[in-house]
Amino acid sequence: MTFKYSATIPISGGNKLHRFREWAGESLPDLEYNLPVQTPIKTETMTIRLKSLEDRQKLLQKLSEASL
Repeated sequence: MTFKYSATIPISGGNKLHRFREWAGESLPDLEYNLPVQTPIKTETMTIRLKSLEDRQKLLQKLSEASL
């Protein structure tokens, strides 16, 4: 199964990938996602690839309750 869906989330600062992985591990441990290889420190968003629309909805719901 491929990662057909995406969500672009607001996230700024350094260590975006590491911070997202930690947050996802705690908040959504069953979520299957694919992150970019790297993100420039200057960017203020990050695109996450997801397997289903349900996963995308879960991610966006949890993000509305949290801050990265």
